[in-house]
Amino acid sequence: MVIALSSPLIVGVYQDSTLIESFESVEKTSDALPVLLEKILHRYKIDTIYYARGPGSFMAIKVAYIFLKSISIVKGIDLLGTDGFNFNKFMPIKAHGSFYFMKENGKISTIKLDKPEKEYKFKLPKLLDRSIFSKENEPLYILPAI
Repeated sequence: MVIALSSPLIVGVYQDSTLIESFESVEKTSDALPVLLEKILHRYKIDTIYYARGPGSFMAIKVAYIFLKSISIVKGIDLLGTDGFNFNKFMPIKAHGSFYFMKENGKISTIKLDKPEKEYKFKLPKLLDRSIFSKENEPLYILPAI
Protein backbone atom coordinates (compact mmCIF):
# COMPACT_ATOMS: atom_id res chain seq x y z
CA MET A 1 0.00 0.00 0.00
CA VAL A 2 1.47 3.35 -1.05
CA ILE A 3 0.32 6.80 0.08
CA ALA A 4 2.31 9.43 -1.78
CA LEU A 5 -0.08 12.38 -1.57
CA SER A 6 1.91 14.54 0.84
CA SER A 7 4.88 14.28 3.16
CA PRO A 8 5.70 11.83 4.57
CA LEU A 9 5.54 9.13 1.91
CA ILE A 10 3.99 6.07 3.57
CA VAL A 11 4.36 2.49 2.35
CA GLY A 12 2.91 -0.59 4.02
CA VAL A 13 3.24 -4.31 3.44
CA TYR A 14 0.17 -6.46 4.07
CA GLN A 15 -0.19 -10.20 4.47
CA ASP A 16 -3.73 -11.60 4.43
CA SER A 17 -4.95 -7.97 4.57
CA THR A 18 -3.07 -7.32 7.85
CA LEU A 19 -0.33 -4.67 8.05
CA ILE A 20 2.95 -6.43 8.84
CA GLU A 21 5.52 -3.71 8.12
CA SER A 22 5.46 0.01 7.33
CA PHE A 23 7.93 2.59 6.09
CA GLU A 24 7.88 6.40 6.06
CA SER A 25 10.09 8.94 4.36
CA VAL A 26 10.10 12.73 4.26
CA GLU A 27 12.36 12.68 1.19
CA LYS A 28 10.92 13.51 -2.22
CA THR A 29 8.74 10.73 -3.60
CA SER A 30 11.07 10.42 -6.61
CA ASP A 31 14.01 9.70 -4.27
CA ALA A 32 12.32 7.61 -1.58
CA LEU A 33 9.87 5.40 -3.47
CA PRO A 34 12.43 3.49 -5.58
CA VAL A 35 14.57 2.77 -2.51
CA LEU A 36 11.64 1.60 -0.39
CA LEU A 37 10.11 -0.57 -3.12
CA GLU A 38 13.45 -2.17 -3.95
CA LYS A 39 13.80 -3.13 -0.28
CA ILE A 40 10.23 -4.46 -0.16
CA LEU A 41 10.47 -6.40 -3.43
CA HIS A 42 13.64 -8.14 -2.19
CA ARG A 43 11.99 -9.09 1.12
CA TYR A 44 8.48 -10.03 0.06
CA LYS A 45 6.59 -11.62 -2.83
CA ILE A 46 4.16 -8.91 -3.89
CA ASP A 47 1.14 -9.85 -6.01
CA THR A 48 -0.81 -6.57 -5.83
CA ILE A 49 0.16 -2.95 -5.31
CA TYR A 50 -2.52 -0.77 -3.73
CA TYR A 51 -2.15 2.98 -3.79
CA ALA A 52 -3.90 6.24 -3.04
CA ARG A 53 -4.21 7.85 -6.47
CA GLY A 54 -5.11 11.34 -5.28
CA PRO A 55 -5.92 14.07 -4.59
CA GLY A 56 -2.83 15.69 -3.18
CA SER A 57 0.56 16.86 -4.37
CA PHE A 58 0.41 16.87 -8.18
CA MET A 59 4.09 15.93 -8.62
CA ALA A 60 4.05 13.23 -5.93
CA ILE A 61 0.97 11.64 -7.49
CA LYS A 62 2.51 11.77 -10.96
CA VAL A 63 5.84 10.26 -9.85
CA ALA A 64 4.14 7.55 -7.77
CA TYR A 65 1.82 6.53 -10.60
CA ILE A 66 4.55 6.34 -13.24
CA PHE A 67 6.84 4.39 -10.93
CA LEU A 68 4.14 2.01 -9.65
CA LYS A 69 2.66 1.46 -13.12
CA SER A 70 6.14 0.63 -14.46
CA ILE A 71 6.75 -1.88 -11.63
CA SER A 72 3.29 -3.33 -12.26
CA ILE A 73 4.01 -3.90 -15.96
CA VAL A 74 7.58 -5.17 -15.58
CA LYS A 75 6.83 -7.53 -12.66
CA GLY A 76 3.31 -8.55 -13.72
CA ILE A 77 1.82 -7.20 -10.48
CA ASP A 78 -1.75 -5.86 -10.32
CA LEU A 79 -2.03 -2.12 -9.56
CA LEU A 80 -5.21 -1.00 -7.82
CA GLY A 81 -6.16 2.51 -6.73
CA THR A 82 -8.54 4.45 -4.53
CA ASP A 83 -8.81 8.03 -3.35
CA GLY A 84 -6.77 9.30 -0.42
CA PHE A 85 -9.76 10.25 1.72
CA ASN A 86 -9.96 6.61 2.77
CA PHE A 87 -6.72 7.12 4.71
CA ASN A 88 -7.29 10.45 6.48
CA LYS A 89 -10.79 9.93 7.91
CA PHE A 90 -12.29 11.97 5.03
CA MET A 91 -10.80 15.20 6.38
CA PRO A 92 -9.56 18.09 4.13
CA ILE A 93 -6.45 17.37 2.07
CA LYS A 94 -4.09 20.28 1.43
CA ALA A 95 -4.17 21.42 -2.20
CA HIS A 96 -2.34 24.74 -2.60
CA GLY A 97 -2.11 27.84 -0.44
CA SER A 98 -5.39 28.06 1.45
CA PHE A 99 -7.17 25.62 -0.88
CA TYR A 100 -8.13 22.16 0.31
CA PHE A 101 -9.69 19.13 -1.32
CA MET A 102 -12.93 17.94 0.27
CA LYS A 103 -15.10 14.93 -0.46
CA GLU A 104 -18.80 15.26 0.13
CA ASN A 105 -21.54 12.98 -1.20
CA GLY A 106 -18.98 11.10 -3.27
CA LYS A 107 -17.77 14.23 -5.07
CA ILE A 108 -14.31 15.77 -4.66
CA SER A 109 -14.00 19.55 -4.89
CA THR A 110 -11.64 22.30 -3.79
CA ILE A 111 -12.61 24.89 -1.26
CA LYS A 112 -10.80 27.80 0.30
CA LEU A 113 -10.23 27.48 4.02
CA ASP A 114 -8.21 29.85 6.13
CA LYS A 115 -7.55 26.93 8.40
CA PRO A 116 -9.50 23.69 8.36
CA GLU A 117 -11.26 22.79 11.59
CA LYS A 118 -9.20 19.64 11.69
CA GLU A 119 -6.53 18.17 9.45
CA TYR A 120 -5.85 14.51 9.81
CA LYS A 121 -2.59 12.93 8.73
CA PHE A 122 -2.66 10.00 6.35
CA LYS A 123 -2.46 6.63 8.07
CA LEU A 124 -2.08 3.10 6.86
CA PRO A 125 -4.98 0.96 8.04
CA LYS A 126 -4.13 -2.03 10.22
CA LEU A 127 -6.53 -4.08 8.09
CA LEU A 128 -6.66 -3.39 4.36
CA ASP A 129 -10.19 -3.22 2.94
CA ARG A 130 -9.61 -4.43 -0.61
CA SER A 131 -13.18 -3.55 -1.60
CA ILE A 132 -12.37 0.19 -1.69
CA PHE A 133 -9.79 -0.33 -4.47
CA SER A 134 -10.41 -0.78 -8.18
CA LYS A 135 -8.53 -1.33 -11.42
CA GLU A 136 -9.24 2.34 -12.11
CA ASN A 137 -5.74 3.35 -11.13
CA GLU A 138 -4.98 6.44 -13.19
CA PRO A 139 -3.94 9.45 -11.09
CA LEU A 140 -6.74 11.50 -9.61
CA TYR A 141 -5.51 14.93 -10.66
CA ILE A 142 -7.69 17.73 -9.38
CA LEU A 143 -6.03 21.06 -9.87
CA PRO A 144 -7.43 23.83 -7.73
CA ALA A 145 -8.18 27.24 -9.19
CA ILE A 146 -5.39 29.61 -8.26
